[in-house]
Amino acid sequence: MSKTEQFKEAINKGYTFKGDSILLGAAKLDDQVVPGTGVKIPLKTLNRHGLIAGATGTGKTKSLQVLAEGLSENSIPVLLMDIKGDLSGLAAEGETKDFILARTDAAGIEYKPTGFPVELLSLSDEKGVRLRATVSEFGPILLGKILGLNDTQEGIVSAIFKYCDDEGLPLLDLKDFIKVLQYLGEEGKDEFEENYGKISTTSVGTIMRKVIELQQQGADQFFGETSFDVDDLMRIDKNGRGVINVLRVTDLLDRPKLFSTFMLSLLAELYAGLPEAGDEDRPKLVIFIDEAHLVFQEASKALLQQIETVIKLIRSKGVGIYFCTQNPQDVPAPVLSQLGLKIQHALRAFTASDRRKIKEAADNYPLTDFFDTETTLTSMGIGEALVTALNEKGIPTPLAVTYMCPPRSRMDILSDSEIDDLVESSKLVKKYNKDVDRESAYEILGLKMEKAAEEEEEKAPARRGRPRKEKSTMETILGSSAARQVGRTAANILTRTLLGALGVSTRKKKWF
Repeated sequence: MSKTEQFKEAINKGYTFKGDSILLGAAKLDDQVVPGTGVKIPLKTLNRHGLIAGATGTGKTKSLQVLAEGLSENSIPVLLMDIKGDLSGLAAEGETKDFILARTDAAGIEYKPTGFPVELLSLSDEKGVRLRATVSEFGPILLGKILGLNDTQEGIVSAIFKYCDDEGLPLLDLKDFIKVLQYLGEEGKDEFEENYGKISTTSVGTIMRKVIELQQQGADQFFGETSFDVDDLMRIDKNGRGVINVLRVTDLLDRPKLFSTFMLSLLAELYAGLPEAGDEDRPKLVIFIDEAHLVFQEASKALLQQIETVIKLIRSKGVGIYFCTQNPQDVPAPVLSQLGLKIQHALRAFTASDRRKIKEAADNYPLTDFFDTETTLTSMGIGEALVTALNEKGIPTPLAVTYMCPPRSRMDILSDSEIDDLVESSKLVKKYNKDVDRESAYEILGLKMEKAAEEEEEKAPARRGRPRKEKSTMETILGSSAARQVGRTAANILTRTLLGALGVSTRKKKWF
């Protein structure tokens, strides 16, 4: 049996599954596509998380697009973090071009241009469904993590949340939380300390500065009402296809803390709200995080631990998370160890550090007798990737150089008019894009502080508001410094005269 036949047999054996799967492309050996070799991913293991990595321009985003199309076609909803703004084209049919047909012919697959059901989402003023959450829903623990507080400060935040619950003070947005901090630092300090313990003015000030820092990254646009229901991420259209939710976060590149805030909130909400899924045939939702290093680069140690914990546990809820980034080392090792699927596009070695990273990346893939992994990582072309997944029994599949399928949807962005039409037809936009500012802690405590200020003014001495009475001539004379001096002299003479009459000497005694 030739090497090519051995390779074909290994690929077909490793990538043949009983259940449904998504086709990624055809396997290559010695720079040639091997006919009849389909590299697939079983739906059953798509909740085991994954990684799509590679240098700029190697085809990562198109691989992400192919996966999203396959998931939607199999009735699995998708959430995409669109950092670069180039994923809206999923809503439109692709174009039949010569280079696309040449690729599909080589891979032995049929190309059929298709548009998919897309919902545009936004964390800011971008067009689309506004995603919001209240401060109360975020909770004291997650808020403390995202603010980077120490244990003492986190304890104060937890006590503040308890105080607000007991006093019926809704915490909806950040201005509510700031107003509570102001109140507890002044008028409400004694009341709070009587029931919840003493709080340090320094700690309250530190928490206030951290909240303001979060505000500077645009968090006011995220915290508030109407809160987004995560069930709306898991919709199926009338044709039975999963809705692809494209979260447009192109304006968050310079605000990584806000992006981390949203991701942590979303994962925590999904974990808390979804029931245990067990070992189902397909996931309930798959999340793709493009430019994943933004989630981790400015995250505190505590926040990283929280993200790692949620990622490890959320698989049991039927949610798969896929990180898309340039280098596998952008993802922390504890998270990387949880990933079942790896789609590795080409890496570039320009420095000694790059070569060390490539060698380390190669060591993380299954061994193969058919090619040198480290050399292959730097020699693959655009639209080619090293693929290894988990089969239905959770065993890693053979490592395959894969000639990736092209997306069937548009490989470009929608025009402004197409985006407007998509947003206009959305039912969720009508549901979530109304600004709601009901009475909450800000208004309640604001009135309380105003009332306290008025009462304090009323208690002030009455003379504060009256005109001063003019002094009489006698009062003026007696109040002068000369008169006071004359008075003191007269008093001294009078005192000495009286003491002398009583026989008491007024002279100082000399002891030596």
